Amino acid sequence: MTARDDGLEGKVAVITGGASGIGQALAVAYARAGAHSVIGVYPGDPYGAADTIQLVEAAGGRCVAVEMDVRHTSGTDALASAAIDSFGRLDIAIAAAGILRRQSLEEMTDDAWDDMLQVDLAGVLRTFRSCAAVMAGAGAMVATSSIAGGVYGWENHSHYAASKAGVLGICRSLAVELAPRKIRVNAVIPGLIESPQSLDGKNSLGKDGLEAAGRIIPWGRVGNVDEAARVIRFLTSDDSAYVTGQQLIVDGGLTVRWPS
Repeated sequence: MTARDDGLEGKVAVITGGASGIGQALAVAYARAGAHSVIGVYPGDPYGAADTIQLVEAAGGRCVAVEMDVRHTSGTDALASAAIDSFGRLDIAIAAAGILRRQSLEEMTDDAWDDMLQVDLAGVLRTFRSCAAVMAGAGAMVATSSIAGGVYGWENHSHYAASKAGVLGICRSLAVELAPRKIRVNAVIPGLIESPQSLDGKNSLGKDGLEAAGRIIPWGRVGNVDEAARVIRFLTSDDSAYVTGQQLIVDGGLTVRWPS
């Protein structure tokens, strides 16, 4: 077995939204690359940290879980501190926590709008700010946006789309601001990825909706969380050492297909 040359071995990554979906898959992907992770888990999340920790350890890595809420700086500070306390370093920050709610314009309350932006937009800034404060050297940061807001519009999801569009602006600006410290900042724009969030038929497409959508994707199906996670892992590895301020769409060709 040959040694990896992507520079991830021994690195430590902070991942918000690590209890399920892309965040969980990423923690496992890092373990396979020889990196360790500190995952942020929302106390009210029906998916706890136990499954992620078990999967990471089975892949040969170490994983520490911290109950926190990206709505509060105290939570993101605690997550960053846990990386230093547990592993003595922090190299990678992944902002993958997010919520998704279906709400029409006429139903949209100020509280619903504010809650979405506090998690899906301000939560990214808090995560990156807390992690940047304790990164001693070069590092990498990636936030998950969405084709809703990053590319397409989505009816009854204007607050979600606004948040995901704003994530791209945060990443571009921080890529410039943090470049002197050799901290790279990029965004991933997932397309239709099967995950607990997208399988929610009330707020997202649900199982039947995903199957129908898969038929119009050039690749012939929706994506899976492992495929999205491996792209994020690439963007935080030495293989992308000169890539910063970019947004990478992971959608099986959905956004470039000819309308039919």
